[in-house]
Amino acid sequence: MNRPPIVALSLVLLACGAEPPRSAGVKPGWQWTTDSVFQVVNAVRAGKSLQPQRWPNNARVAVLLSFDVDNETVSIRFGEPTVGALSQGEYGARVGLNRILSLLDKYQIPATFFIPAMSLKITPDIVGRIQRSGRHEFGVHGWVHEMNVSLPGDVERRLVQMALDTLTRLTGTRPVGYRAPSWNFSANTLTIIRDLGFTYESSLMADDRPYELMQNGQATGIVELPVEWILDDAPLYDPRGNAYSAPRDVAQVWMDEFDKAYDEGTMFLLTNHPHISGHRSRIAALEMLIQHIRSKSGVWWATHRQAAEYVRQQAGMGTGR
Repeated sequence: MNRPPIVALSLVLLACGAEPPRSAGVKPGWQWTTDSVFQVVNAVRAGKSLQPQRWPNNARVAVLLSFDVDNETVSIRFGEPTVGALSQGEYGARVGLNRILSLLDKYQIPATFFIPAMSLKITPDIVGRIQRSGRHEFGVHGWVHEMNVSLPGDVERRLVQMALDTLTRLTGTRPVGYRAPSWNFSANTLTIIRDLGFTYESSLMADDRPYELMQNGQATGIVELPVEWILDDAPLYDPRGNAYSAPRDVAQVWMDEFDKAYDEGTMFLLTNHPHISGHRSRIAALEMLIQHIRSKSGVWWATHRQAAEYVRQQAGMGTGR
């Protein structure tokens, strides 16, 4: 899951004290009216917390591992892939995914796999490998890892519908969870996933705990399982950038995040990618994290679907849409 170039550039410029680029004709925030500000910030917003008093079996913390199986789609999506970049993506399907599945099998841990439909079409045997244990969940992750904010609403809707139909056909189960490619949530995304009947979404960052999504001030009934860049391997493991971190250093960050979630009795949600964390030194770091979590009592390992349905039930919202 790579940051969109404009976002990455904006973050660099902000860090340097410079103003990020704006599209022609766009007014900076200080020129907005109060009504304009409220219209924008209330379009999609965090509603009530869905943090339960306790997790199943009186567990203290919920641990949700997710893997975005992007593979070649991260190169194809912008239309100018190179052979080298495609080979880096292919590593995820050819090597990385097997390592991750073996690690999960070793510790009997469930996980959720968010997959662009084109990844499954390119390497259809992924389905059988993920399904073999009977523990894991499939979630929708776009058609070809497209950037939602760059798409007209009708095109985004068509691609999400195509992705949903493809995953349903190839996996034999209709996914109930959605994660926007690159967490690139557009102004149209929430309406689309509501109309298509998803139970939960996992792309936004308003909390560490599950919460209900609001749209224009109205509760939607959709559970948000929030993410965070520091709990994602992609920005931390890019050896070509200036933010690269050694795998064991990253594992320590994740262990600290888990420890605080454990102390607070909340939720720890991690996002990894087979083509990134499937490399040898990074699998070692992921196993360090798993061993650390397993050293604590009162941990509930769950798929995203299991967590979303549980918090809905605890909040009196039912178990699904």
